[in-house]
Amino acid sequence: MTAATLHSKSVPPRGAWLTIALLFLFMLINFADKAVIGIAAVPIMQELKLSPREFGLVGSSFFLLFAVSAVATGFLVNRVQTRWVLLVMGLIWALTQFPMLGAVGFGTLVACRVALGTSEGPALPVALHAAYKWFPNELRTLPTAMIVQGGAIGVMVALPVLNWVIVHYSWHWAFGVLGVAGLAWTAAWLMLGREGSLAPRAATGAAPMLERVGYRQLLFSPTILASWCASFGANWGLSQALAWQGAFLIKGLGLAQGSIGLLGALPAGASAVAMIAAGWYSQRLLTRGTPSRLARGVLGGGCVALGGAALALMPYFPGIPVKIALTTLGVALPSVIYVISNAIVGEITPPAQRGALLAIGTAVGTSAGLLAPYVMGSVIETAASPLDGFNTGFTICGVIMLVGGAIGLALMHPERDARQWAAGNMPEPGTASAY
Repeated sequence: MTAATLHSKSVPPRGAWLTIALLFLFMLINFADKAVIGIAAVPIMQELKLSPREFGLVGSSFFLLFAVSAVATGFLVNRVQTRWVLLVMGLIWALTQFPMLGAVGFGTLVACRVALGTSEGPALPVALHAAYKWFPNELRTLPTAMIVQGGAIGVMVALPVLNWVIVHYSWHWAFGVLGVAGLAWTAAWLMLGREGSLAPRAATGAAPMLERVGYRQLLFSPTILASWCASFGANWGLSQALAWQGAFLIKGLGLAQGSIGLLGALPAGASAVAMIAAGWYSQRLLTRGTPSRLARGVLGGGCVALGGAALALMPYFPGIPVKIALTTLGVALPSVIYVISNAIVGEITPPAQRGALLAIGTAVGTSAGLLAPYVMGSVIETAASPLDGFNTGFTICGVIMLVGGAIGLALMHPERDARQWAAGNMPEPGTASAY
């Protein structure tokens, strides 16, 4: 094979980066839709007279059908072009925002968040499945990072803008702005979105890629299970921050609504830097021959564990700046696993089953969002003061992250699983194996 042929196989097809740009914007809107509830938390609670536990239920309701729709759509995109699935999802996102422009009650708010969560559940796995049709395995880490960090950029850009809308108009109009943005993206994707056609191939030096692996083997793979445990911990912190960061800054630390736009965006900004830096560094290690066990597994699990430590220690440090810094690190560092986990699953899962496995992973990880906002609301409601409640909630979150990160560090080993599948000797679930 000539050097020119090798080079051509390591360069994505024409149009690949335009697709990544559109998917970046797709995830930007996705996370802005999620984050608006947090930045508008206090005005919503005041207008609708909601208790902390009730508002926690609103935050958790977004994830009620999130996992179910993620799995169902994951199997769907194994048979239907991702181009059309993404188009329908974008349209539904926009339409679920517009009811918020009128007078709403608790029931309407919950119903719209459930509907939005149902349509946004498959967003990341479907976007990554679409992107992986344009890039071979050894070039996927950076595109994965760019798409995933679109969510962080979405929060970082949207929160100051949406907070300005809330302060100068009302929280209702913040939802309306997101509806218009969703319609604009849908029109752009209809005109410019295309389906990739890159034939799957194994990376140089990798184990042979099988056409299919039994779902039982995939679902009980130590690497895949460990990546999902780490993702669960990271998603606990993310969903808690999306629902409660604004209230923490106002009710916990005593800041004014008008001053929290940029502060609320700090975790997202730091997450964007962490994800793109980790994606670049991981891809650099891989291209230099570093095992994926180190370039992806150790890097991802370690970042989740460090983020958990930051949140668990935060209550013991006095001072508003220190608390803001530690909560920022506690959300930003674990965000690296969103890049790593999906890249690992894409690395070892046969292409015909990749969409389903990415969706199942999203379902497992984001199921943390069904619990975290409600748990935080419950501990705030029963605490002696709002700050005491927030401190307890952050401690719980930190411990969960530490456990998930430790599991990821110990068990994420994609080369081992891929080679065992290729050799036909993957241990059956429940039997001893050389971890």
